[in-house]
Amino acid sequence: MTEHEARPTAERDPAHAATDDSPPGAADQNNGAQVSQDVTTAAAGDAPIPELVIISGMSGAGRSTAAKCLEDLGWFVVDNLPPALIPTMVELGARSQGNVARIAVVVDVRGRRFFDNLRESLADLDSRGVTRRIVFLESSEDALVRRFESVRRPHPLQGDGRIVDGIAAERELLRELRGDADLVIDTSSLNVHELRAKMDAQFAGEEEPELRATVMSFGFKYGLPVDADLVADMRFLPNPHWVPELRPFTGVNEEVASYVFNQPGAKEFLDRYAELLRLIAAGYRREGKRYVTIAIGCTGGKHRSVAMSEKLAARLAAEGVETVVVHRDMGRE
Repeated sequence: MTEHEARPTAERDPAHAATDDSPPGAADQNNGAQVSQDVTTAAAGDAPIPELVIISGMSGAGRSTAAKCLEDLGWFVVDNLPPALIPTMVELGARSQGNVARIAVVVDVRGRRFFDNLRESLADLDSRGVTRRIVFLESSEDALVRRFESVRRPHPLQGDGRIVDGIAAERELLRELRGDADLVIDTSSLNVHELRAKMDAQFAGEEEPELRATVMSFGFKYGLPVDADLVADMRFLPNPHWVPELRPFTGVNEEVASYVFNQPGAKEFLDRYAELLRLIAAGYRREGKRYVTIAIGCTGGKHRSVAMSEKLAARLAAEGVETVVVHRDMGRE
């Protein structure tokens, strides 16, 4: 590992989200076979295999901030590690006799020629029973452009083109990895502290729950949440916006919530959607997915979606799902 790769992530996080584009260190292409053998030896003995989190996503979306948060929580963090060397880190952690129980690795397009090895490394680790998760940091094109312009640095993939060209190329390169991610965080409207709070909420607990859910209300007129796993539309219900005495309030208000749930179909939707989520949650657990974002939308994200999100979150929490409620667009009007 080079000195650059081992350097703490905070040193290279100058803005909301670092846009690191430093070239990777050289990797020994013969490491793979030897590492596989070493991991097998560690797994066969008494040495515990470390838990692994892989942090990836768009340049400028906050990878360094997320990595620094895990570092502060006691994780051993390695930035810009070539994917072929991930099993090496796991093997070294296993040799530490429990002193390195949790490893976080940042993988990004700075490791261009090593990125193709990621899937092979993950498959190898899966076959050996290594617990691993992928955290993917996402952000809108507008937000990424603003961040790159604010730090006056080029996108690592833009070459002779524009920043937007580099963003488009990177998004295409990472498309498959994003689909495999266990947790997708959209940082478009988050500052550093809000991103750290999200990471803390997911990783600070000593015991991992079976499933964590974020129930997010939003307004369709402001766009779909890009990190949503499931989306439901409340625009089939009458809009309290057109009731003068309810218009100034939000869906957390009891009168607004009563109005929404007294409409035909509201209670039936809540019951049936909660039942559907039980089925989906069981499947997520079987597939090892620990995080789900459920987006509930209405026109402006102020009344119907807020009221339904509150009720749905309470229902999930009562059934043992650790649940966080986020009202993305409430107060934007």
